[in-house]
Amino acid sequence: MSVEHVQTKKEIQATLAAAGMSPRKRFGQHFLIDGNLMRRLVESAEIEVDDVVLEVGGGTGGLTDLLVRRAGCVVCVEIDRDLQTILAERFADVSGFTLLRGDVLHGKHHLAPAAAELLGGADATAEGPSAKLVANLPYQVATPLVMDLLIDYPRVRRLCFTVQAEVGERILSPPGRKSYGPLSIVSELLAECRIVARIPAHVFWPRPIVESVMIRMDARETIPFANRRELHRFVSFVRVVFEHRRKTLRSALRHAFPDRAPAQSESTVAAELYDRRPEEITVDEWLRLFSGSG
Repeated sequence: MSVEHVQTKKEIQATLAAAGMSPRKRFGQHFLIDGNLMRRLVESAEIEVDDVVLEVGGGTGGLTDLLVRRAGCVVCVEIDRDLQTILAERFADVSGFTLLRGDVLHGKHHLAPAAAELLGGADATAEGPSAKLVANLPYQVATPLVMDLLIDYPRVRRLCFTVQAEVGERILSPPGRKSYGPLSIVSELLAECRIVARIPAHVFWPRPIVESVMIRMDARETIPFANRRELHRFVSFVRVVFEHRRKTLRSALRHAFPDRAPAQSESTVAAELYDRRPEEITVDEWLRLFSGSG
């Protein structure tokens, strides 16, 4: 079986030069130039013909080339106007390809309306076409995007992406580390997560100063909440308490919720828990705290 061609560094450079542009630092543009890793990213997503695939940061279309050969619908989001032109021309005759021009995020924590609609909307159930994120994620959008897709888009059943190692550490971090926080808790609670590959800096152009990781996240079939509204309340609870992460949990709760003393729930949650810091609390313990928070 022949190996699918993936854009080379020279081809990417030639495409950009023809458009009179170069990689833009403000958009975090680092192009993956290793064909084997690009193919591995796509293979890890196990894309089926009925899938809706969301790609964020289409660049010059190297990853998009592989995605449109597999998925029935590819939604590519690109914020750079020059790259938008390149993508629009490159995939003009490809059925099932949709280019969304602009930022994938609307505000700090919410998916842009056009992207949300193509993923079934935040009010959709898990029924209907499966959606997957497959992307080389820009650092700036990685955390809020992953959080939003996991929390609000039940049709998004799998997320496969490359991201800077720092973000990958926060996704997979166990309790007790500085990297442990709301992203770690939401990721463990809502998905099964694993590292597909560790990626050295030299396989990107321009070369970043940090290494990256390739991650696969599979949404869990069930979550320990009656509805999404309750899930939102839990995530807000965790975020607010982590604003005081250097304090003990007892002190953090007093600062975060001055009208509700921890003693209200100490009958159901072990008292020793309140002497630990938020970054030391396991996901199961966070659920117990939330249940007893009133």
